[in-house]
Amino acid sequence: MVTIYSIKGEKKGTINLGKVFNFPLRVDLIKKAVLVFRANRRQKYGADKLAGLRTSAHYHGRSGLPPHVRMAGREMARLPRIHGEGPLLFRARAAPQAIKGRKAHAPVPEKNFTKSINKKEKKLALYSALSASVNKELVLKRGHKIEKLKEVPLVVEDEFAKLNKTKEVYSVLKILGLKEELDRAKKKKIRAGKGKRRGRKYKKKKSALIIVPEKCDLQKAARNIPGIEISLIKNLNVEKLAPGNNPGRLTIFTKSAVEQLNKFEI
Repeated sequence: MVTIYSIKGEKKGTINLGKVFNFPLRVDLIKKAVLVFRANRRQKYGADKLAGLRTSAHYHGRSGLPPHVRMAGREMARLPRIHGEGPLLFRARAAPQAIKGRKAHAPVPEKNFTKSINKKEKKLALYSALSASVNKELVLKRGHKIEKLKEVPLVVEDEFAKLNKTKEVYSVLKILGLKEELDRAKKKKIRAGKGKRRGRKYKKKKSALIIVPEKCDLQKAARNIPGIEISLIKNLNVEKLAPGNNPGRLTIFTKSAVEQLNKFEI
């Protein structure tokens, strides 16, 4: 039995949680499902097949060639070299260790990064991640600041989904006891390593996930709050509920969302 709160923070009734919220924790299935989601989102990449090979360089080392042509026995490394005339005569090319040569083990775009998971495992991983989101110990372990939160899981009346202004959503979240959590999500740090040069300079925190049953105004109103994500039930997946393979993300449900999730069959 969980309390339903109004957008003013007042108790407005109770609701039972179904079997899907009492599923045993399966960290192994959650980890497998998240890795599959990540792998299938990965883009293929690779070098041009002719990179470093657009050259006339070749190797003359056969013993049957005349001495002035062959390279063997001339105190010269046996590498593909440019022949003919000009300033590049006998310059090494094409070999991996040569200037402007090919790469030794270049990535190939034909490589397939996708992974698969059984439908049943994927479903059980989702149920396990959902049940972890209503476990206060796991939510605290993830680092969420919920000391002033009235109850875990947090269920709010359906009026919450009708809010269409960001400042209204922000004030409701503060009333419900999530001010410290929102302040935590505002902080960002500069990433260590080369990633800061590749379009991902900052690392940001994951805050609450709001689950709604259908499209609503809240999706646009809350999307600009740092760390907050809004998901429809049909778009719900393990990666949203357990970012980075860590189950127990702080989750806010609307009353209708809980009623729909209670209908899930295990």
